[in-house]
Amino acid sequence: MSSDMPDVTSLSLDAALHVSFMDVDERCTVGHDAVLLHDNSPRQLSNIDQTHTASDERALNELVAPAISLRPLRQIETVKSSECLEGMASPSFRSVGTPRTGLNSSDHHPMLVEAWENLRKSLVYFRGKPVGTIAAVDSTQEALNYNQVFVRDFVPSAFAFLMNREPEVVKNFLLKALRLQAWEKRIDCFTLGEGAMPASFKVLHDPVRKSDTMIADFGESAIGRVAPVDSGFWWIIILRAYTKSTGDHSLADKPDCQRGMRLILTLCLAEGFDTFPTLLCADGCSMIDRRMGIYGYPIEIQALFFMALKCAKLMLKPEAGGKEFIERIDKRLHALSYHIRSYFWLDFQKVNKIYRYKTEEYSHTAVNKFNVIPDSIPDWVFDFMPTRGGYFIGNVSPARMDFRWFLLGNCVAVLSSLATPEQSSAIMDLIEERWMDLVGEMPLKISYPALEGHEWKIVTGCDPKNTRWSYHNGGSWPVLIWLLTSACIKTGRPQMARKALELVESRLSKDGWPEYYDGKLGRYIGKQARKFQTWSISGYLVAKMMMDDPSHLGMISLDEDKKMKTHLSRSASCTF
Repeated sequence: MSSDMPDVTSLSLDAALHVSFMDVDERCTVGHDAVLLHDNSPRQLSNIDQTHTASDERALNELVAPAISLRPLRQIETVKSSECLEGMASPSFRSVGTPRTGLNSSDHHPMLVEAWENLRKSLVYFRGKPVGTIAAVDSTQEALNYNQVFVRDFVPSAFAFLMNREPEVVKNFLLKALRLQAWEKRIDCFTLGEGAMPASFKVLHDPVRKSDTMIADFGESAIGRVAPVDSGFWWIIILRAYTKSTGDHSLADKPDCQRGMRLILTLCLAEGFDTFPTLLCADGCSMIDRRMGIYGYPIEIQALFFMALKCAKLMLKPEAGGKEFIERIDKRLHALSYHIRSYFWLDFQKVNKIYRYKTEEYSHTAVNKFNVIPDSIPDWVFDFMPTRGGYFIGNVSPARMDFRWFLLGNCVAVLSSLATPEQSSAIMDLIEERWMDLVGEMPLKISYPALEGHEWKIVTGCDPKNTRWSYHNGGSWPVLIWLLTSACIKTGRPQMARKALELVESRLSKDGWPEYYDGKLGRYIGKQARKFQTWSISGYLVAKMMMDDPSHLGMISLDEDKKMKTHLSRSASCTF
């Protein structure tokens, strides 16, 4: 999500920018802080066809199977880094006033047309081409950084445009994010890894000079100054979705796209001192972008890591080192799936097993491998865990298990087939069994339960935005409806998605499309929630279109890899 930063709309562009665009092919810089990126003259988006509709019961075996073939295009342009986003003027956006879906409100839910109109208002243009959607279009509150294009926020927007046969904005976004990846990335004189993707970018439009400026944030302006780990993973996932949806294999085969994937993989596949195949992360590096005690190996990042690896494997070419990366991906996927399925999984039987753990066990024969103290199991777990169902817990590390439920990580685990078919069914069973806790009156809880009292003070640092049952601390986020709907369709439970969609349609539009809701049941509009939050709008659109045509699931879901069922044996280095 978005983090706060000062609005500087009062600054004139003359004060913020010291250079204007020259020729389309020229490169210009603004002092040492910004880069002006140029494109060719704008192209019109191609006309779209009417959205296909189908019944909820359409057979899932009609979904198109992945088929990736690739062709090369031009190299990426090398540009310099933006040192910071602050002190720059706000961007200018242009939007299309009417939806292009051809939807007839008499045949479809009236929210659908309204949602498309609002989504188009959020479009951001760079030299006449749409390159993304801003986080929110709420004129009643200070913009802060909600007027930027966030990579993770754009994900449901990308899926919505692809499902609506409007791929141009997605293609432009992928290429612009890739160009920003090539920037030199520094925070307080420290350089980030070459493959890091920005958390967000901003477009500044100067109508006088007729110039556009694009500025990226890699964490140097974010709350807590944390770089996003998930941006690179989401970029790969969107690239695969674009390829799957359009059949345009040439984009993924561009030399710069191939290089971008390899750079991301270089960062996350680096070998070091970690003995786990999971990815070590800081607090605030993902959708939960404030301190919530998710440091270590958060399930959201591990599931996205797994999904991105599988997507990259489909698109990487063996040339230019790609074959080596494919081999490394295979090994990591195998180890990662075993680790997550074995050690992050929790059900009634596993709770009972942990409850009886012995501690201080030594050697490879240990049952309690991470030395988890049974007394650390929170009381709420015993009441929350039904006899039917299970889920991947939030975190596992030495002497620590975070038993909290996080929806995004569990749904991505289902969609990526990180979860086995049995585990996927158990996750959906749990949601059904604990419907009022996890869905309530407004889908869906981002995490459960909320941190309260002394624990809230210690873990969140007394964060006033993350008070109990609010924002990331047990708040309800409408955007997550697209993930639940996708998981429901994949596991053959469209009735659950339909029930959740009915709750969304009963309030979300009337409440002004807020970012999140507060309270145990999600009854109240979030106390600091922005209205007309773009991913609340696009999340609904994606869920609705998938219910109308479940074949759209093919651009999001990945099939199970049968090879990962092989049992992992102990390393030969353990025995002498």
